[in-house]
Amino acid sequence: MQLKELSEVTGTSAASIKYYLREGLLPPGESVHATRASYTADHVKRLELIRSLRQIVGLNIEQIRSIVKMADDGVPHLALLAHVQRVVLKLGPDGGEVVRTAAADAVVRMRSWPDVPSDARDALDRHIALMEELGIGSTLDLLDQYSSAVDSIAGLDLAATTAGQDTDSVILTAAVGMHLHSQLMLKLLALAQASHAIRRLTNHGHPLTPNAPP
Repeated sequence: MQLKELSEVTGTSAASIKYYLREGLLPPGESVHATRASYTADHVKRLELIRSLRQIVGLNIEQIRSIVKMADDGVPHLALLAHVQRVVLKLGPDGGEVVRTAAADAVVRMRSWPDVPSDARDALDRHIALMEELGIGSTLDLLDQYSSAVDSIAGLDLAATTAGQDTDSVILTAAVGMHLHSQLMLKLLALAQASHAIRRLTNHGHPLTPNAPP
């Protein structure tokens, strides 16, 4: 297909497509002659990926470039997924030294997770350290229950994102899934907290009017 058709099929302006080509986010088409190139279904998938990463996940051009470059370089899927996780969930280093915490060590032991360095482990240590600094405790029982729940969810997510798909589909499933699933967990947690509060109030003889805050 020509550039005009690619634009129509994907709903992406010709100017945007040319921009993505210049920025290296979209691989060049097959040259037909000096001023014309032909594009394929792979270009359609890549444009769908770029649109989703920008509009749904909220990544910028540099972040998207870092992801698709690894894909185009043919890195193993697990390494690619680790980078997607780092970017989407903002696990990168904040410039400060990471100090291992006893609580994070305990979680790793409880779940029998491999105790190896990773951005995710560093992020957990930083978060627990911040909670402790602010005086917000995280008991072993709480960590056990939280980590048990997310361990099951993580297994389902990984199975869905490594199930023999092409690379762009793997990225799309992983990135959008990570973003939306993390938001889903927060929304479910908020609803569960509100529900517990409502039950507690009604059990103590404080009926709530519809739509009233707990």
